[in-house]
Amino acid sequence: MIPAARAAAPGAGGDLPTGAGYAPCHHGEILQGVFLDGDGRRCAGLVTLPMAGPGSSAEFVRRPGTAPEALTVVPAGRTKAARAAALAVAECAERAGRPPCGGELRLSGDIPVGLGMGSSTSDVIAAVRAVADSYGMRPAPGTVARLAVRAESACDPLMLDGRPVLFAQREGRVLEVLGPALPPLVVVGCALGGGAPVDTLSLPVREPGEADADDVRACERMRTRLRRAVATGDVQLLGQVATASARRGQRVLGHPEFDALTAIARRVGAAGVQIAHSGAVAGVLFDPAVPGLRHRVRSCLRALDVHGIPATRTFTTFTTTKEFLNGPAHRGVDRPAGPDTSRRPARLPAL
Repeated sequence: MIPAARAAAPGAGGDLPTGAGYAPCHHGEILQGVFLDGDGRRCAGLVTLPMAGPGSSAEFVRRPGTAPEALTVVPAGRTKAARAAALAVAECAERAGRPPCGGELRLSGDIPVGLGMGSSTSDVIAAVRAVADSYGMRPAPGTVARLAVRAESACDPLMLDGRPVLFAQREGRVLEVLGPALPPLVVVGCALGGGAPVDTLSLPVREPGEADADDVRACERMRTRLRRAVATGDVQLLGQVATASARRGQRVLGHPEFDALTAIARRVGAAGVQIAHSGAVAGVLFDPAVPGLRHRVRSCLRALDVHGIPATRTFTTFTTTKEFLNGPAHRGVDRPAGPDTSRRPARLPAL
């Protein structure tokens, strides 16, 4: 935790200190499994696919002199973000040499809930950053990760700078920086299961120690291949790794559209597919340098429509001045003011 470059701004409630925070989302995983850390210990780990656009914003109004438990969150029901804010208050107050206090956390954002795009982690990180900002502090990524894991048991690496990393989500630490950036990709996003949210709490949780040796070896082989794909800019190799990881994830998720999705990817000459390992968001991965890219993308969109798989957003992982093919973002999505996981489908307009 380091001092911010500016002091916290006065809040709407007179001179009450107010802070703001923001965090992006991701588009599910490229790779997930059980890996070995530097000491040879088994760890659950993942590599996420970054996506610019949707995110969570937070504002925290600190109320000095109130009890720490007098902390409210709007919308109500964002329990993970509220827990993260309370943890951040305790840490920031200790560093500032002040007693912890209550306050009000307000969240807003446009990340679809329950699709595996990191909506809860985005809320949590935005909340931590807003609290720290109200104290005139800027938390280091490692601090944010530690608080996020305490708040929600596991978190995505959204507090980092977007570099491709193998991240131990249950421990909040980086197992390996795979390189400076992913190879450039064009991603045709879609939602499996009709876009219905996945209740992640209902998914079976397998401890790393329960994985057999063959599983760990398979994950380590994919890790090696992904490292090579990043180092050489090999989109085809990255697509193969993502597809293999998605296929392994089918053991838990069992999406009925998986075979159709992979068949579409092969037919249109895509590099592969990626699927969120704790949700329904998926993507067909293209090399932007492949001949006839626009025709391939349009063919992919038509095929998805024929199979009843709603397309959501076509985007790139490299800097571009406009949305690829001018596709819409995840628009018109109402984050419910209820539980952390929505009980109704997110409305994702097709391209």
